[in-house]
Amino acid sequence: MLVDSAGLWFRSYYALPDSLTAPDGTPVNSVRGFCDMLSKLITEHRPDRLVACLDNDWRPQFRVEALPSYKAHRVAEEDSAAEDVPDTLSPQIPVILDILDAAGIATAEAEGYEADDVIGALADREDRDPVQVVTGDRDLFQLVRPDPLPVRVIYVGGGLAKAQDFGPDELAAKYGLSAHRAGADYADMAVLRGDPSDGLPGVPGIGEKTAAKLITQFGSLEELLRAADAGDERLTARVRGTLADSAGYLAAAPSVVRVARDAPVVLDRPDPMPRSPLDGERLAQLQQRWGLGSSLDRLISAITL
Repeated sequence: MLVDSAGLWFRSYYALPDSLTAPDGTPVNSVRGFCDMLSKLITEHRPDRLVACLDNDWRPQFRVEALPSYKAHRVAEEDSAAEDVPDTLSPQIPVILDILDAAGIATAEAEGYEADDVIGALADREDRDPVQVVTGDRDLFQLVRPDPLPVRVIYVGGGLAKAQDFGPDELAAKYGLSAHRAGADYADMAVLRGDPSDGLPGVPGIGEKTAAKLITQFGSLEELLRAADAGDERLTARVRGTLADSAGYLAAAPSVVRVARDAPVVLDRPDPMPRSPLDGERLAQLQQRWGLGSSLDRLISAITL
């Protein structure tokens, strides 16, 4: 199981009230929500191996160089928020990392890369076990595959209670893609469709359904662009024109949308799921200091089941 840790603690932070505090008044809503979500995932899926994957850089330079608009609006939003709203999430992240460390749960990161890249690299190189990716980011649907070892995505974008399990068949059915290459098709579709939340404009006039239809019809983004350049009559003049007008974007976007499967991932320890907490005494100290109560109890119970 490869967990998008930042995704979980962000969702916990916004889902739970900041009235959940430590004895000293420090908000711990993200910490408690993260522990609850992780304990539920462990209890329900019983992974033999688990890695909490981290963002080393949420806006890597190589993506910004390829497409300067990548997450640019988030930088502006953060700068604006920093002037008006106290940051009560950042101080909680070291507490979450302390808990993972004391529990003996492996973490992984890569210098200059996002958690998506860490997950993609680990999934790509796996040669022993089927992989479950836990994320609220649809971008990671591109990792879904049937073989040589299956990769499935547990999508928690609507919360863990509404988690959706996507393999090739489910992904193909939802988006109208080819089941045998649903993950790769999704990445190509995402390039065409774009994603305003990531600063990806997409190709004007080509929405999700049209993008999926074009990718499945031509087999890949590369084949679609070759057909457009060649004046393929299966494409309308309008589509050929808008693809030509978006040539600069289409040259840059794939390297932004596709995860860096060669990211230099470093794990802090071997990844077998611990069967008991590595340092129970330290966990008890963290529980008392931060007032984590039943949330940390549930995580400890999930580990020791």
